[in-house]
Amino acid sequence: MQNDIARRDFLARLAAVTLGAATRSWAAQPAAPRFMYIGSFTDGGRGHGKGISVYSRPNGASPWTLVQVFGDFPDPSFLCIDRQGRFLYSSHGEGTEATAYRIDQATGSIRPLNRQATHGRNGTHLAIDATGRFLAVSNYATGTLALLRIDPDGSLGPLSDLATLPGEPGPHRTQQTSSHPHQCPFDRTGRFVVVPDKGLDRTFVYRVDTSRGKLVPGHPPSVASRPGAAPRHVDFHPTAPFAYVINELDSTMTAFHFDPEQGVFKPLQTISTLPSTYTGNNSTAEVWVAPSGRFVYGSNRGHDSIVVFAIDRTTGLLTPVGWEPTQGRTPRYFGLDPSGTHLYAANQNSDTVVIFRVDQQAGTLSPTKEVVTVASPSTIVFR
Repeated sequence: MQNDIARRDFLARLAAVTLGAATRSWAAQPAAPRFMYIGSFTDGGRGHGKGISVYSRPNGASPWTLVQVFGDFPDPSFLCIDRQGRFLYSSHGEGTEATAYRIDQATGSIRPLNRQATHGRNGTHLAIDATGRFLAVSNYATGTLALLRIDPDGSLGPLSDLATLPGEPGPHRTQQTSSHPHQCPFDRTGRFVVVPDKGLDRTFVYRVDTSRGKLVPGHPPSVASRPGAAPRHVDFHPTAPFAYVINELDSTMTAFHFDPEQGVFKPLQTISTLPSTYTGNNSTAEVWVAPSGRFVYGSNRGHDSIVVFAIDRTTGLLTPVGWEPTQGRTPRYFGLDPSGTHLYAANQNSDTVVIFRVDQQAGTLSPTKEVVTVASPSTIVFR
């Protein structure tokens, strides 16, 4: 009964909120996208890409065509777009800045507006708050969450706040020597920014005080994972109070009950992302919940696959449906397009983005035979 009440409250709040995170805003862009932006690693130590590749197509049935390669800045390793589709933002691998770009509405091409210091190093993820006035950046190497203002013209203002993530490092001797926040998305209501920290085995929660431009820790400020799990990325159920965190080092997925009013996580289940017969090395990377709320997807690097889980809509628990090979090596990133009908797997170490069709009833994936060749792909966003 208590869960039913919480779910009804969640749905009522969700219906009243306009989401600000365009990269995962299903209601804002239900149709097949016309433009695709692929970020790459360009540094010789991590990749050999050329920068941000811009693709276009006249409709969802047409193949993607390269429009532009913007290569002025190194390692544009993660991208996001504002919900109106006017501006693109990038973080930069081992860099210490974030960059804002204006998008040409007709051609999809980009030109830089400005760059701004994140007061940290290796921004692995960035996300826009529900008001469209703030950009959150997770500084992986320096263990901080940065908050930058977004000016009305789309350019980035100076640092508004910087939070240092507290806690004891996990047990892994090389991967968990300090705090390593790997992602910083906003929840579906736009009230909380959620930060999985690979180094501390914790997922942190902050609220953005938009009147002051400050990050306010949650109560409690974080939820612990199993020692050595290394939470990496999180995604949220579109209509029920559940969230799913993929854990990088032990190749698991954890299902949580998530209270959208208080920003509190309660663990429900931890399940392997690998088939029981696989005995090789693996680490996980990305997680996405289908817009239908029926399935959750995760990427395996080593097994080089996308795992498909069915979601119990009442309990939030997961059951494996199957594993689809990504037809390439090291799927660091994958994403569902805004329509939810296709999944794009970015195979970082084989220089391909492979496109799959999503079976809406079964959740399974089937290759479309369309493959986009791009060096060292690390992120994809659509408009």
